[in-house]
Amino acid sequence: MTTDDIRFLPLLANRDLDAPLAWRAGEPVSTRQFLADVARFAPMLPAEGAAVNLCADRYAFAVSLGAALVRGHASMLPPDARPDTLSRLLESSDSPLFALTDDLKLQTPGMQRLPVEGLAGPAGDAGSAGVPDIHAAMHAASLLTSGSTGVPQPHAKTWRTLVGDVAVAVKRLCRVLERPTLEGLTLVATVPVQHSYGLESSVLLAMLGGAAFESGRPFFPADVAKTLASVPRPRALVTTPFHLKTLLLSGIELPQVDLILSATAPLSPQLALQAEQAMGGVLLEIYGSTESGQVATRRTTDNEIWETFGEIRVHAEPSADGGPERFIFSGDFMPEPTPMADVLELLDDRRFRLFGRANDLIHVAGRRSSLAHLNFHLNSIPGVDDGAFWLPDEVADGVVRPVAFVVAPKLSAGEIIAALRQRLEAVFVPRRVVQVKSFPREGTGKLTVRALREFALAQLAEDDTPVQMAHAVPADHPVFAGHFPGQPLLPGALVLAEVMEAIRRVPALVARLGDHPTLAAAKFLAPVRPGAVLSIELNPEAGAARGVRFDVRCDGVVAVTGRWTGVQESA
Repeated sequence: MTTDDIRFLPLLANRDLDAPLAWRAGEPVSTRQFLADVARFAPMLPAEGAAVNLCADRYAFAVSLGAALVRGHASMLPPDARPDTLSRLLESSDSPLFALTDDLKLQTPGMQRLPVEGLAGPAGDAGSAGVPDIHAAMHAASLLTSGSTGVPQPHAKTWRTLVGDVAVAVKRLCRVLERPTLEGLTLVATVPVQHSYGLESSVLLAMLGGAAFESGRPFFPADVAKTLASVPRPRALVTTPFHLKTLLLSGIELPQVDLILSATAPLSPQLALQAEQAMGGVLLEIYGSTESGQVATRRTTDNEIWETFGEIRVHAEPSADGGPERFIFSGDFMPEPTPMADVLELLDDRRFRLFGRANDLIHVAGRRSSLAHLNFHLNSIPGVDDGAFWLPDEVADGVVRPVAFVVAPKLSAGEIIAALRQRLEAVFVPRRVVQVKSFPREGTGKLTVRALREFALAQLAEDDTPVQMAHAVPADHPVFAGHFPGQPLLPGALVLAEVMEAIRRVPALVARLGDHPTLAAAKFLAPVRPGAVLSIELNPEAGAARGVRFDVRCDGVVAVTGRWTGVQESA
């Protein structure tokens, strides 16, 4: 009998009910206590609707998830609890929603709010509740994509899919750890549980895989070290490349771990080796998506090859619209073949190399690369704490020019550019490096397309660096025929057009002035003759004015001076 033939699947894997399922502030919470909390909380839920699980504490989340399953409710897992996120959930839902939260101050407009409190503690009543069976085809949870490739979209998962997803991962982890089961392994995660990776590799890996999880979500390096030390070995750190790099750069002495799991972005071999040496555990990267679940792993310090889980297979299909080929994963727990938004090199139907996201590919001066590749090399520079490349939406000359944003307080822009010249083709070396204090990353460490664009435009709009450009005026320009015979000169309107063309070549100035700039002032001081070379100097204004002053020189003489603003100024 296959998993597909089974109508009901248990809420928990077969395990010792007196063994810890969770740890809270250094205290174990038994599996028996968890079942009692689920049994006590489930009848408190409404009879109809879907649960929006906003609990930050992993144990409160797990109890809420279990109670919703027992009660027959799907759990909606938004990436955050911001009002606009919850509003979108309400607008898109076909059924009433109620919110489950362990934050007593959190507001959930439009939703009935049920506080999740009074759960397991030293004096908790463990009771004698059994392990419930859940209908395998039940809509168990709806996960939202991270938004790293666009607008977040919900993806429904059945209980059968979630159980199968964890089952194949357990087999791989047991093989890597050389253990028959995951019994006794405690998971400490820096990623939010509402994210697909955080859900699969913390709460579900404990509930369905026999491990245990620590209920918190430590973020700062000192908190991560303290939390790891609070749970017994064997223990695992579930994290992301961004969190891992921050942890290792802190210089804090870290407790020994047996396993390090990393996902959400490719990890460099150097950082993987540093992590294994610092914490003594095996580092395993997980590859997957919200749509597919986790589908492959690689031991980063061994090689760059990814290997699929179990019976999952991958194949390439030509795109229907003539674009790049798609890579489709299917098999095992996956209910249907699922394409990935990545470019892969297939070695066979189970092994592949990862090159980056399909919509991550960029072209500069006829050469192709990916933002993931550029970011990898940017972040591999010693002294760069964090960094990201960004491409403007469009440029006037038709050539995309990348901009690099970095958190690198001890490096100059020139030093970063010099280091990139050693790593990248010349066309991809940025002309501009912008120093920033931090990036608007999500809890998983991801930087979404939308967040990066808004951040980049805001940063560039604050940049007050003067810009200089040169432009040669053709001697045979047709306008000279009418302006004026015997004394040809370039009309002032065309000089201003050249100034605006220069502005549109600089993303910082476009961001500053917006789509419809206003000419606030212009003075014409000297004629521009055929064959002249114009030197255009653009000076962003500081302070509240935020316009752009310009001088156009011809043979060292100021021919035109003036100012553009982003809005119409009152007289």
